[in-house]
Amino acid sequence: MRCTAQNVRAITCLLVAAVLAIPSTAAEQARQPNIVVILIDDTGYSDIGVQGGTDIPTPNIDSIAQAGTRCTNGYVSCPYCSPTRAGLITGRYQQRFGHEFNEGVGRLPFGLPVTETTMADRLRTLGYATAAIGKWHLGRDSQFRARRRGFDEFYGTLGNTPFLHPQLVDSRIDGQPRRVEDPNFYTTDAYAARAVEFINGHADKPFFLYLPFNACHGPTQTLEKYTARFPNIADMPRRQYAAVLSALDDAVGAVLSTLRDKQLEEQTLVFFLSDNGGPMDKMGPNGSNNRPLKGQKGDTWEGAIRVPFFVQWKGVIPPGKVYAEPVISLDILPTAIAAAGGQPEPDWKLDGVDLLPYLTGKQTGPPHAALFWRFGTQWAVRMGNWKLVQGYDYAIAQPDPRPSMTKVTQPLLFDLAADIGEAHDLAAQQPEKVKELRTAWEAWNRENVEPAWSPQPRRR
Repeated sequence: MRCTAQNVRAITCLLVAAVLAIPSTAAEQARQPNIVVILIDDTGYSDIGVQGGTDIPTPNIDSIAQAGTRCTNGYVSCPYCSPTRAGLITGRYQQRFGHEFNEGVGRLPFGLPVTETTMADRLRTLGYATAAIGKWHLGRDSQFRARRRGFDEFYGTLGNTPFLHPQLVDSRIDGQPRRVEDPNFYTTDAYAARAVEFINGHADKPFFLYLPFNACHGPTQTLEKYTARFPNIADMPRRQYAAVLSALDDAVGAVLSTLRDKQLEEQTLVFFLSDNGGPMDKMGPNGSNNRPLKGQKGDTWEGAIRVPFFVQWKGVIPPGKVYAEPVISLDILPTAIAAAGGQPEPDWKLDGVDLLPYLTGKQTGPPHAALFWRFGTQWAVRMGNWKLVQGYDYAIAQPDPRPSMTKVTQPLLFDLAADIGEAHDLAAQQPEKVKELRTAWEAWNRENVEPAWSPQPRRR
């Protein structure tokens, strides 16, 4: 080709255009993923369809597991509402900083200590827009509220609440709780609508959406349009629970479909889990089902701390995968930080680990050498398939299945691979294993502090 001035100018323009296109494409490929954490409340281990539930369809929740990974040994760090949230939002065992119980009276006011740094704080430093929508339950005083803990906006309630006429906070107004008078207002529907609005408004930049629903916590209030879906469930508590869970599934579907409509599915890391097991027959049963696990909310048995736990990131985490190694809600923060391109620092003193290498198959072996629990006089440790647990004594109340609320067992040993229902104590046959696990738990416990407040009876 003849090298004329006109040709040189044309070639130069093409080269410049090509060079300018490279950073744009790279930026699109390197965009930080959105982080969505969907936390549900007091839900039974076996109530979700992919967990074996048969009487309450949950197609939208099921789709998270089907499009990603279902962690069959997924745990929370406490069998109760607020402490689980404190652990999840910090990536640290909440016993490290005294947040062991729900509201109570003690040496500190109730609330996530201001000395702790939240996931929202950390993601906001990485350029994320942040929102908390739903049940906060990490302190009512102003210094503990979501807007002071790294969230750009908050829409929800400060603690446990009814589904109808809650005391709602909307930070877009003034941040003060006000009773909702609208008779058609239903928290599950409202939280889904606000979440959809947030996603639509932030689709062009990375965002962190923390979506802690109050469903399926009591009081089990629902709307007729949801109850009418279950005419064949004769047991009324179960029917109402089904209605609450079905509404929740619709809400999850609204969030997922918005991500899909905005073409954000491959740019969004989604976590789904419950804050603890369902309260099946004590402290206000809600119609849930934790079977085949033993125990329920408030215990250190599996039925309280092992929960539905799903992770989805289309194009990164393989679809339809079942992951059997033990993981815990404390892992969500470091996983999110790593996905966002951040690097946890040693002085963060995290107890969770980045799960992405394990879920993608890049790293084998268990993410944790052991997992630990302490909830007052109850405690547990899991190492491999072995679990040593001191929990409420269910045997002393037979044939009444409710446990004693004052007496706890001596430490009992179970092989969870062979005995998921914790029915066969092996402590007498395995004294060395008991010693090993107890020694590990005691070493972990020495790093904790005393509870900052003591619980009040029947507060959840």
